[in-house]
Formats: sequence, structure tokens, C-alpha cells
Amino acid sequence: MTTLREADDAGHARYTYRLRVSSTARGALLAEWDRCRWVWNECFAKSKSIHLHNKATGEKRTCGPAQLDKMLTQARERVPWLREGSSVVQQQLIRDFGKSRAKAHKDIREGLSQRRRAGMPKWKKKREALPTLNYTRRGFRLKDGRLHLAGGIVLTVVWSRDLPAEPSSVRVYQDSVGHWHCSFVVPTQMQPLPKTGRVLGVDWGVKQTATSTSAAHDLPHAEHGRKAQAKLSRYDRMMARRRPKKGQAASKGYREAKKWRAKAYAKIARKRQDTGRKWAKKVVTDHDAIAVEDFKPKFLARSSMARKAADAAIGATKKALIEMGRKHGRDIRLVHPAHTTMDCATCGARTKHALPLSERTYTCTACGAVSPRDKNSAHVMLHRAGLNPAGAEGVRPPGALLPQAA
Repeated sequence: MTTLREADDAGHARYTYRLRVSSTARGALLAEWDRCRWVWNECFAKSKSIHLHNKATGEKRTCGPAQLDKMLTQARERVPWLREGSSVVQQQLIRDFGKSRAKAHKDIREGLSQRRRAGMPKWKKKREALPTLNYTRRGFRLKDGRLHLAGGIVLTVVWSRDLPAEPSSVRVYQDSVGHWHCSFVVPTQMQPLPKTGRVLGVDWGVKQTATSTSAAHDLPHAEHGRKAQAKLSRYDRMMARRRPKKGQAASKGYREAKKWRAKAYAKIARKRQDTGRKWAKKVVTDHDAIAVEDFKPKFLARSSMARKAADAAIGATKKALIEMGRKHGRDIRLVHPAHTTMDCATCGARTKHALPLSERTYTCTACGAVSPRDKNSAHVMLHRAGLNPAGAEGVRPPGALLPQAA
């Protein structure tokens, strides 16, 4: 399996591949993870102790990567078990801890609510934290089609396609099902597509995942989660019956049920990703510019539509469309979603009151235009992005493209 995802740094992308891990390599990876988890928990303890000290004394001691690097150097001198592991992955873990802690402090300073801000780094428990190892360029190499990690760990990569460039780093991790993957960070290479002279407006929804100004490019709700709900409910009941009491270790039956449940969810996630990426590729191939509603579906998790909205995977589909457009050099314009269901795409008039969700037809009281609610919103996206030849004011924006016929 190969996936292309947005990397942490601008101008880079992640290429993810499955790994075939032998028993020897698996033991070495888990041992490396035990050391890294110990380092992470030491950083957590050090950070917490300094925070409590500053709170009690009023001092302003810091606990940045420099102090934690010094602590790691001293620990490696004292503990032979820690020296058996690679210093590259341990130092990178400190960098990740520092970034996570800095992001949480930044959100607190900016006054974000507890729901919106990033959480502080937490203690990694042995039976709950999944292994994740990050290696910079000096900690790995590719030789004879195999991945060689620092410490003599050799892994077989399932090369479903070639890497487009030399990777600068790699992440080796295990998912909830137990499969191992490696994720390479490589520089992005644009693959331009032929010009089509067409534009498209996209509105996100729950009844249909995406409604566009072109009927041929609408994305219906696939309902992958609903179709697998019976199987998921069965695994949930199995886990509930076998759930261990507090303080007791989980039984083999509970762990098996948990693994089956994770496999079912992973299969649903792959289906959603495949549906979203195929639709995004079709949209990007057929249009030069796309006006996309900058919709954040997080608030739907607290509504009565939470289950259906999560099954629609709006966020993942939107991300796939943006990444596909960036990859092929298309013009992707994000449009603010405020009042898009209240504005008329024909004359630009705005209704006095928001339309209830049960009302699926938009009727303009100013010009009398009647159209499906979501189709009207998709055309509003074109107006606001400046891509419609005859905008709300009836003026053709300079350099506007021809719209895709509905």
C-alpha cells in the first residue's frame, strides 16, 4: 500500500509503504521503541517537575530541547541499556516532544478554548502507545531495495511504486492492526496537467459529501461506515463482555476482539480514502481552477448529524482535493463558508434569515431564482472566488475562466 500525504514541512510530501518485518527485526524495533518511550517519559517528568517548581517559587526555568539533550547525554553515560539504541531516533524524539509542548503553550497564550488547542504531551504507557520511530538522513539508508536503520535493523519494503526523489527522513511506525509501515519525506515534484479552460465550485454537505456546479462531479455519500455497522457493533459487544476489570491485564479474547475491531475500522478508512482520492483526481483533471468551501466539519461532532458527518469524511476528502490540486499545479481557492446558504448565486441578494436544514430548495425573494440549495451554494463559491464570468454584479472578472456546464 502506498499513500501520498502532506508532510510537516512546506514543499515536501510523505510516501508511505508497507513493511515486511521479520521476527528479529520486530524484536529490535520494539526494543528501540522501549528506549524511546523511556526517553519521552523522562522528558515528560522533567517538564512537569520544572512546571511545578516555577509555579511554587515564581521562577521561570525552561525545559527546552537543549536542556533535554543534555539530560539524554547524561542518561546515556549512566545507563548501558540506553546506549544500545541509536542516538539519532532518541534525539529526534526530544525534538518531537519540544514541538508538541511548544504548540500547546502557544495555543494557551493565544487564548484558544480547551477544545481547540493542542494538548500537552502525555505519559506514554507500555500497552497503549503504538511504536513510532523517526530517523533523520544520518540514521537510515536504502540499499538493495531494503531499509537499513541505525542499530543494524534491516527491513523489507513493499515498493508499490518508486520514490520520486531522495528521502530526507523516514518514520517507521506500527498501526492499531499490528502492521508496520515506513513513511519517507521527499521534495514535492509538480506534475502539471493539460489546460481545460473550465472552473468548478464545490460545496460540502452531509446528504451529499460534495455538491459541485457540475452534476457530473458531485460526490454522493458512500456510507462505508453504515454498511459495516453490524460488524462493528458485534466487535463492540465482544469487547464489552471481555473488558478486564480495573487494574487487571486484558485477556487474550479481549485483545483479539480489539484487533478485529481495529481491522474493520482500518478497512473503512481505506475505502473512504480511496473514494475521496479518486473523486479529487477526476475534479483536478477536468478543471483548471476550483473554488472550495473552507468548511471545518469539527462542529458537526457535537450535533445530531455526528455519525453521518463522520462517515462522509469531509475533512479527509477536502484535504485530498487540496493536495491533488497542489500536486498537479491547479488553482485551488478556499472560500469562507459564512452565509453561503443565504446568498443568491444569480443576483447576490441575501435572505434575512438562515434557511433550516429541512428546506432543500433555495428561492430568492429579490429575483425569483429557484435552485437546489447545495447547487446554489456551489455557484456562490465561484462568485466569491472570482471565477464566475458573470458575477453577482454582472461584471466579468479579469482573466476569468469558462464555467463547467451544469
